[in-house]
Amino acid sequence: MLNNIGLPGLLLIAIVVLVLFGRGKISSLMGEVGKGITAFKKGVKDGGQEIEDASAQAARDVTPEKDKDKV
Repeated sequence: MLNNIGLPGLLLIAIVVLVLFGRGKISSLMGEVGKGITAFKKGVKDGGQEIEDASAQAARDVTPEKDKDKV
């Protein structure tokens, strides 16, 4: 169904949306979308950092001091 919309159909949809919501509402909506994308990217970055921190902590040496020289 969506395969044959084409450029004229997209322009018509854009014009209808602009008429229904107005320029101000659309620009504020796009601003909110941008903030959401930024927050999502920050969350992904922070999640990756937490995983790296957890794996670094799990990989630390826990051998007792008296047994370290036996290897």
